[in-house]
Amino acid sequence: MKPALTAFVTLLAAAAAFAAGLPENLPQAVPLWEKGAPGSEARAAESETVEGSNVCNVHNPTITPFVPPAEKSTGTAVIICPGGGHSKLCLGHEGYALAQWFQERGIAAFVLKYRLAREKGSTYTIQDHAMADARRAIRLIRSRAAEWNVKTDRLGILGFSAGGELAAFAAMKNDPGQKDAADVVERQSSRPDFQALIYPGTSGLFNPVPGVPPLFIAAGFHDRPDISEGMATLYLKYKAAKIPAELHLYAHAGHGFGYRADAKPGAAARWPQRLLEWLQDAGLLK
Repeated sequence: MKPALTAFVTLLAAAAAFAAGLPENLPQAVPLWEKGAPGSEARAAESETVEGSNVCNVHNPTITPFVPPAEKSTGTAVIICPGGGHSKLCLGHEGYALAQWFQERGIAAFVLKYRLAREKGSTYTIQDHAMADARRAIRLIRSRAAEWNVKTDRLGILGFSAGGELAAFAAMKNDPGQKDAADVVERQSSRPDFQALIYPGTSGLFNPVPGVPPLFIAAGFHDRPDISEGMATLYLKYKAAKIPAELHLYAHAGHGFGYRADAKPGAAARWPQRLLEWLQDAGLLK
């Protein structure tokens, strides 16, 4: 892409973000792969499509780092996977706003833009592409932990709706890395140290396999049954497996409550504070 065109696209994206109430000066996004994601190299320079606070047409997956100053850093970090039904990324109430909230409390947050398997005309799949992006994000952050003041044993993954699927799958299936890999990023483990599922989809596919990290769940009573009832069932599975889990089902919430700094006061609006308390209780936030 020519420099002038790149600058123009960046300007348009910034203007759209500002109009949608997103942060005015977003941190610089970091590509997960220097030469493009495997299988998407030919489209890596393609521009994303911005519609309000939503983004589509992601072919060069990235993380946007919201890193607190070193003197305020707790060492804990979290990857945020926005929802959007795998056809878009809802970066407002399921992305940047929460990342800022974490950053203000000394927790490094990284908003993941992953490839979309259900966008019209997409050739991607959840397991082969979106999950590759999620696991690569975990490895990349660990490889640059010193730069971002992150403790490699306190890195978790959080996902909303479709993004919650990625978080759950990352917790269930991961590996310790390839110690002799030429790519230093691939030498890192892809196992998250904790998982936070916020009204995730496809809950029937989630199981507490051996080695799965502890689980935090937040969902709404008025969500569709496979989520509201599915999260209760998932909690019981973790309980039976003796893996620490915490469940919050909010009586007056449905799907998509996310996080908004200006949300109407209520129990569901305060779920991030419950997550912080859970992290502290678990020894993952010091």
